[in-house]
Amino acid sequence: MYAILDIESTGGKYNEEGITEIAIHRFDGQRVVDKFICLINPEREIQPFVVKLTGISNKMLRSAPKFHEVAKRIVEITEGTVLVAHNAQFDYRILRTEFRRLGYDFQRKTLCTVDLSKQLIPEAESHSLGKLARSLGIPMSDRHRANGDALATLKLFKLLLDKDSDKKIITEVIREETHGELSPNQLDMVFSLPSETGVYYMHDKDGEIIFLGKTKDIKKRVNQHFTNVGKLARKLQKETKKVTYETTGSELIAILKAYVEQKKNKPRHNHVSKSKLFTHTIDFSQNGTEHIILEVEKNRSLEHKKMAFNGTEAAKSFLEKLSTEFELCPSSLGTENKCVHEQSELNASNCNEKVLSAFEKYSVREKSIALTDRGRETGERSFILIKNGRLQGFGYVELNHQINNIHILESIMTPMRGDENTTFIVETYLRKNNRLKTIPLTS
Repeated sequence: MYAILDIESTGGKYNEEGITEIAIHRFDGQRVVDKFICLINPEREIQPFVVKLTGISNKMLRSAPKFHEVAKRIVEITEGTVLVAHNAQFDYRILRTEFRRLGYDFQRKTLCTVDLSKQLIPEAESHSLGKLARSLGIPMSDRHRANGDALATLKLFKLLLDKDSDKKIITEVIREETHGELSPNQLDMVFSLPSETGVYYMHDKDGEIIFLGKTKDIKKRVNQHFTNVGKLARKLQKETKKVTYETTGSELIAILKAYVEQKKNKPRHNHVSKSKLFTHTIDFSQNGTEHIILEVEKNRSLEHKKMAFNGTEAAKSFLEKLSTEFELCPSSLGTENKCVHEQSELNASNCNEKVLSAFEKYSVREKSIALTDRGRETGERSFILIKNGRLQGFGYVELNHQINNIHILESIMTPMRGDENTTFIVETYLRKNNRLKTIPLTS
């Protein structure tokens, strides 16, 4: 007997979340024999991004029952079942946390359809619920609402049951009631970590760094390492005796620090690539025409005017974005030989100016600039220093500090050696995030 489960939560700090909606379908392997769907008053505020994602607002939940009022029903409908959820670790943790607040130790075996689909459908491009459902032709409605996601998970689970005809794989993937629970030492390590952006370092008994990573939530990410399944997770769970961290405020600084420090320290459980992080570039060419033409090439060099991408799809997607944003002439994209503005007041020169403007916005090549972002605390800003197109380092300044003087920034920054990969990282981040402020520097 299975209980197909989906939970929507308030979001917020790890283990401080509350349930806003729950859907449970009791499933005997053939049909649903019972179900429970309910909004729940979490008695705490819902994070704004969660309201936007789910459509569930604080106002909607004022008259909803509180968790203690539905707890008995949840116990009854899940009695004697294996809880099935997409990313079961999350739903089970949230549910156990709510019961723990009531002084009740809620325990059920769990089965994660992410883990199961990775084994039974390894060729899938993505194992997220939405993308997996689309690729398998599973209809979805009310996405990011408990019952909509639970029904999609149920349909996916039925399909996976059919694929696992002898049920051996499902037996292997089912987790025991306490699987994913942290040991006392791991609890102490996680409890001491902040829910902030930065770089974390996992050390063995001798203090050696065995793994380091970057994240927007240090506490949550380390907890995932301690509760995940898989070869890497098991190694980190067994070998980690201490976790240290550095908050950065800026996600881009965290990404750059992790790249540079992995390359320098070579932790034994990090995969440190010796090659370039990018595989393709968008290059400028003219091919004997008056137009500058943007072309996608397989290339591992950033010489001259080029922008780097990991794969042709990323490069082509960015060209489409540029085409829309800057109203580029099709001849600039190589899709037409003849300029569409040839008979108008516009000409090749105007088209080329648009191409150069696009490159100027999204490239750091040959520039001396500071990229500023949020700091580690209120009243502070972070900065990344780029000089002549090459990363120099990062640092932090007070909000009223003079930040456009390159000599001042060089005197207070932490040096960081730039290369083509750091240029790729910075430019990729600029393409995806418009939060960063670019400040031209003076000597």
